[in-house]
Amino acid sequence: MTNTYAPSQPRHGFHLERDVMIPMRDGVRLATDIYRPCHGDGRLLEEPVPALLVRTSYDKTAPEWDDVFPYYVRRGYAFVVQDLRSRFRSEGDGHYYHTINPWEGDDGFDTVEWLAGQDWCTGKIGTLGSSHRAIVQTQLALRKPPHLAAMWVEAGPTNIYRHEAREGGAMSFQMFGALHLHALDCHEVGDDPEKARVIFDAMRDMREWLQKFPLKPGETALRVAPDLEQTAFDYYYRGEYDDWWAQEAANQEPYFDQHADVPMTLSCGWYDNFVGATASYYVEMNSKNKSPARLILGAWCHGGMRAPESWHGDVDTGQESVWTNAIYNPERLRFFDQHLKGMPAAENDPPVRIYVMGTGDGTKTDRGNLNHGGYWRDEAEWPIARTEFQTLYMHEDGTLDPFASTDNDGALTYTFDPEHPVPTVGGPIVGMFEITPPEDGGPALDDVPDFMDQWTLARDNLREVVEAGGFHQKEGPQWIGARPPYPLLKDRPDVLAFETRPLDDDTEVTGEVSVKLWVSSTAIDTDFTVKLIDVYPESDDYPDGYHLNLTDTIQRMRYRNSWTDPEMMTPGEPCEVTITLWPTSNVFKKGHRIRIDISSSNFPRFDVNPNTGEPVGRHTKMIKAENTVHTSAGRASRVILPIVPSPSQ
Repeated sequence: MTNTYAPSQPRHGFHLERDVMIPMRDGVRLATDIYRPCHGDGRLLEEPVPALLVRTSYDKTAPEWDDVFPYYVRRGYAFVVQDLRSRFRSEGDGHYYHTINPWEGDDGFDTVEWLAGQDWCTGKIGTLGSSHRAIVQTQLALRKPPHLAAMWVEAGPTNIYRHEAREGGAMSFQMFGALHLHALDCHEVGDDPEKARVIFDAMRDMREWLQKFPLKPGETALRVAPDLEQTAFDYYYRGEYDDWWAQEAANQEPYFDQHADVPMTLSCGWYDNFVGATASYYVEMNSKNKSPARLILGAWCHGGMRAPESWHGDVDTGQESVWTNAIYNPERLRFFDQHLKGMPAAENDPPVRIYVMGTGDGTKTDRGNLNHGGYWRDEAEWPIARTEFQTLYMHEDGTLDPFASTDNDGALTYTFDPEHPVPTVGGPIVGMFEITPPEDGGPALDDVPDFMDQWTLARDNLREVVEAGGFHQKEGPQWIGARPPYPLLKDRPDVLAFETRPLDDDTEVTGEVSVKLWVSSTAIDTDFTVKLIDVYPESDDYPDGYHLNLTDTIQRMRYRNSWTDPEMMTPGEPCEVTITLWPTSNVFKKGHRIRIDISSSNFPRFDVNPNTGEPVGRHTKMIKAENTVHTSAGRASRVILPIVPSPSQ
């Protein structure tokens, strides 16, 4: 690659203007920290500079920016971090609904245009940030602020119903945990230490709280922050996609025709729950906009782009997969130098860059993780045009192969007991946190900081209730709901495992995996879960082999035909359902097996279906269901794999 680009150089110091109160159109002022480049003697630069904007619900003074803002300010950018309305030091009426706030688009527009109007600014504004900080970027882009010039959007959903709060019609319980973190330092709790104590106590017992559902409003710790408790039950009770979910603040996808036409980079990780949203966002922007869009998909969990380790859960994807800010900052600088400063870009810069996992040797690393490996590869488009789709059929004997069954009666039935769900063992999990207890080094039980310091104490002492990433699919004491003797998940009686014979050649699967199931149930409503597994053969390091989860999802059957108009099943009557998994990229090496696991629960990643057909989240009992996957010639359950051939094929 010929590179004519010479990046902006670190020639400046930085000057901070703390808590600049930027006025919105309704008079509310948002607290904003503005870092501007200055000379060595402290004098601000005379010439105007472009600005980089982060809008955050996670405290603008958080240390996550400590090795970010100096990098850009020293290279001739203003770096701006703003607390969202009714968060931390910003004004507002106190109302705050997690990621569904109808004012964020207007507030973002007003902030961009205020910055552009300052005499120290060139009028070129770029935005950046991940997760919620990505959502608010999309929301402001729908308002098309004239001075928005470029966006780097990392790991954000664009449809809260489909990507974040619910998935496949089931609630993502990770958002119940996340809402507690948002309750700290919120204006509804304010400087009331007793309210804060309620939230802290719940966060210390999050494992137990996740197992208490169904709950009712007023029964959760979030009752001390009524807007956030209302949001939790909107997430939980609103199973159907209704007008609340359809509002622009909750789902930006129907409004993409209003999106600003500006250069964009979209980035995410394979073990991030928002990887599907990120890939789809890129496809839409690349299709509708004239400005260039770029997609980067790495081997990361949520926020893992900045992580210094190469392991994600129990799986090591190789040092090459690690970015940290040492790579991330220069990558973003290169993007913003081009689009905010007009500096030359590298020639032949690829529009898509992906990390292909799975090329490691399968041994155990010195740290004790699976050496799964991988490598970066550039692509011209997404989805990859040279993909060859292969259909593999599920058979009654548990095999998975390219040959359709000739059996007229093939089927497998298992008992789904919602009182004993399949435990979540890793996966794409976001925000399922608890505060570390004192005996493990966490804060004292009576440690309740003052308002504006609560979130900091929690952030510095968080650990995952359910760890994200790749793991051997086996129960263990660390997983919620797991019971001795801790079997392999495939050996549970309520899990159907369909796997190929050992592969003759390395086989790359990159893209969305589609599973078409013929199913029936004794219940009028139940769930079906799907998980893609890379099965390593037995080895000295792994005598039982290693069953690596790659991607998974769920389908609540009442929503199999429509998110808006639920339709109960007829007991005993087979029906076909298509379940599409979030994209992944993995080489199944020679000697490995490709496996699809089918079950009816994945808890606490998703709430458990009681099988009763009662209103979602309001069930009064749970019953067992006999669930069947059909494998006959006339009802062929199958998986469609996106196979990317190697150059030699």
